Amino acid sequence: MALLAAIALSTFVFTADPKGDLAIASVKVYPAKARRYPNKQQEFAFVNFNVSADLTPLFNWNTKQLFLYLEAEYTNAKGVKNDVVVWDRIVRRKEDAVLNVVGKNKYMFRELSSTFKQVPPAHYSLKYNVMPYVGVLTYGEAARTLEPVAFPLAQESVS
Repeated sequence: MALLAAIALSTFVFTADPKGDLAIASVKVYPAKARRYPNKQQEFAFVNFNVSADLTPLFNWNTKQLFLYLEAEYTNAKGVKNDVVVWDRIVRRKEDAVLNVVGKNKYMFRELSSTFKQVPPAHYSLKYNVMPYVGVLTYGEAARTLEPVAFPLAQESVS
C-alpha cells in the first residue's frame, strides 16, 4: 500500500505543460428537423479545425492513456454557460502523441434554444485528461483559440 501511495503521489512531481496550436478553419450552421420532434426546426453547427500538438511530455511510466477533446465554450443568448465537446480521441502510446489533425466535429453540435442567432462567439480549446495506472486523473489544456469564433447565420439546408 505504501508503494501504491508513493506512485500516486509521484504523479504530482512529474508535471508537464504541453503546448499546441488550434485553428478553426470554418464554422457553418444549417437548419434541420429535430430527430425526436419532426415538426420542430433545429440548427446544427459544423466545425472544421486544424490541431497540431506534441503531447509526448505527458507520457511517463505511470501514464496509461490520454483522453483528448476539443471543446467549444460559449454563453448562449439567455446567459447560460455551455461547454460542448465536438471531437475526441484516445491516445494509448507515446508514439501517437504528436498530433497533426485536420478534422471536423465528431459529435452533433446544437444549441438547446434551437438557434445560434444572437449567440456570442465561442472559444475553442484542446483539452486533455491523463489517465494513470495508479493515482488521480489530471486535466489540462494544450491549445486555445486566441480570438472567439462567431456563429454565422444559418445557411440553406443540404439535401
